[in-house]
Amino acid sequence: MGGTAEIDPLFLHVAVLAMVGVAAVTDVRGGIIPNWLTLPPLLIAPIAHGLVGGVRGVLTSVLGLLVCSLVPLLVFYRGGMAGGDVKLFAALGAIGGIYLGLEAQFLSLVAASIYALGQLAWNGRLLTSLGNSLFIGLNPVLPRRLRKTIAPELMHRIRLGAAVLLGSSIAIFEKHRELWI
Repeated sequence: MGGTAEIDPLFLHVAVLAMVGVAAVTDVRGGIIPNWLTLPPLLIAPIAHGLVGGVRGVLTSVLGLLVCSLVPLLVFYRGGMAGGDVKLFAALGAIGGIYLGLEAQFLSLVAASIYALGQLAWNGRLLTSLGNSLFIGLNPVLPRRLRKTIAPELMHRIRLGAAVLLGSSIAIFEKHRELWI
């Protein structure tokens, strides 16, 4: 029973938009993307894909989960992303697959970057933050005498929930142009 059937993409896209919409609201309001929102899709999506698409469906969902969580996990371990964001990106990959997950992730991070740059410029901290970012990236390869320690209070954090909603919406609506043109 290794069928080639797939879950209707429109259904998957509605599920993704509902999940990231709730994540955006909870993140903006309380600064958290809750486990009750992100953990169930990590289990249910591979099962649902498997029921419809057999082993191939399970593998596609699990591969989407793994690939879409790889970079966020690395960023998380370097202190640059919260765990809820990582689980949200993993759930995006599990539900929507690798391509939608990565496209949404890329667009989300672009949106978050534009927002962060605008906010830093508005607050007059753009150049200082860019200089700090340069050293954060270069410190691991620089000799000890040239490394610069960045004080934690100079680090800037943003909430990604709204950016993930925007990036996912752009990725999904681009795939369904016929619905809005």
